[in-house]
Amino acid sequence: MARARAALVQAALEEDVGDGDWTTEWTVESDSRSKAIIVAKQPLVVAGTVCVLDVFRVVDPDLTVEPLVDDGDRVAPGDVITRLAGSTRAILTGERTALNFLGRLSGIATLTRAFTDAVAGTGARVIDTRKTTPGWRLLEKAAVRAGGGANHRVGLYDMVLVKDNHADARGGVVAAARAAMAKNTRGLAVEVEVRTLGELEQVLPLGVDRVLLDNMDPETLREAVRRARALGGARPELEASGNVTLETVRAVAETGVDFISVGALTHSAPNADVSLRVVG
Repeated sequence: MARARAALVQAALEEDVGDGDWTTEWTVESDSRSKAIIVAKQPLVVAGTVCVLDVFRVVDPDLTVEPLVDDGDRVAPGDVITRLAGSTRAILTGERTALNFLGRLSGIATLTRAFTDAVAGTGARVIDTRKTTPGWRLLEKAAVRAGGGANHRVGLYDMVLVKDNHADARGGVVAAARAAMAKNTRGLAVEVEVRTLGELEQVLPLGVDRVLLDNMDPETLREAVRRARALGGARPELEASGNVTLETVRAVAETGVDFISVGALTHSAPNADVSLRVVG
């Protein structure tokens, strides 16, 4: 992930600075030195501290950048997340890019923590999806972990997930699942999406690793859990998915499913409010 993060930081700085931060160059003396802090302006769960370090190291390797909290820590409004000292120009040039990374990733971690708190004690785990910002996936999935959630597959290459379109293209969920399992020479975990209890009954005997229960209400989910548990130790893991919100996630978790996938963790998390202040 370090290489992908470095490339993203470099691209973000090139996007923002272009051929020069002329405002800073023309208003701040080259020998000016300052101290600054990055503070939380709302209750949040921190994520992306390493990106802040990366940004300022690229802008000026001589800057002192001191994170005061770790990813996954809860902070309150006014809490200091990072201290900086060194070239005033470097601090001001890197400010917005650093805050963009920190705010975006802390927003994901904060929303994830709200979901994980909501299902506490049920045994269900909140997981993410592939509904991520292009290029940001590894960072956003790390932010989900910082918020107490877990990651689903990273991409198309590390897990098989037979979805409705695969099933429709192959002539049915069973045919698609069997085709994937027969060609699975990589030993990947196989998950199959079902839309009805009838499809679940067809898939349960196949020996897949996980079944995704798509857009089922809590009553239907409970019945799906009952049917899967009747298999005993041979049962697949069960994942609930489909428009799960903070208001509904507890009821979904209490049905007994193993995982609840929530696309909103990454596609709809609001940025956390953080700011940089020059303090000396």
